[in-house]
Amino acid sequence: EDGRETSSMRDQKRKERQIALENTDDDIGLCGWILVLFSILLTLLTLPLSIWMCIKIVKEYERAIIFRLGRILRGGAKGPGLFFILPCTDSFINVDMRTITFDIPPQEVLTKDSVTVSVDGVVYYRVNNATLAVANITNADAATRLLAQTTLRNVLGTKNLSEILSDREEIAHNMQSSLDDATDDWGIKVERVEIKDVKLPLQLQRAMAAEAEATREARAKVIAAEGEMNASRALKEASLVIAESPSALQLRYLQTLNTIAAEKNSTIIFPLPIDIMQSFMKH
Repeated sequence: EDGRETSSMRDQKRKERQIALENTDDDIGLCGWILVLFSILLTLLTLPLSIWMCIKIVKEYERAIIFRLGRILRGGAKGPGLFFILPCTDSFINVDMRTITFDIPPQEVLTKDSVTVSVDGVVYYRVNNATLAVANITNADAATRLLAQTTLRNVLGTKNLSEILSDREEIAHNMQSSLDDATDDWGIKVERVEIKDVKLPLQLQRAMAAEAEATREARAKVIAAEGEMNASRALKEASLVIAESPSALQLRYLQTLNTIAAEKNSTIIFPLPIDIMQSFMKH
């Protein structure tokens, strides 16, 4: 609830600032109105040549912020389409409203567990309010790029290496929220942030590879030991079954001879009963 209240208060303040910026042309003063009337009269006297200086066109993805004697004209951004300006007193700035994509240069970040990593990313943003983007900041694009680099370092500085490698989506969401809140006064809407690549030092890569290899070898030894244990249990159960029937042992001899004869024809095996060996051992 506190978050929703804070967001609503922020939106209300932004609307108030926008309304204040859009209603400033009423305060141009007497001299300002005289200049405006003189500009209108000059435009009428120089028709039809002056009409080419008065007519301006903005594209579908653009908005025009008109300044009259240095003040933003009532109504805010104009466009898309056709609009008119006064040649002597008015000037305008075109603002691109399309989504802009830029790469965050690789940043050297010291993680919470004192590991230096190089991280880069990509940010998608657009101008949500053309009036604020022109009136509240000199260069909204450059400011957003610099703020993205700082935010990336600040967010990753509070994470461990394991968290950076596994929780990229959460980190990107935190960055997107921080950037969106910070650029709200500039009329910028940050739509998406993505972490592209995390580069580790070469020595750390080797250590992690050795750790992973040792873990795999230990797991393989445990699996082999479990297999030996299961096999020994099966052999024990088989020996108990054979001990109950002496003829079963003879059948096992014949099966073994059949298998060896099929694979190695030059090998001849004579089965020797274990009982005979035991009698010799007693003597």
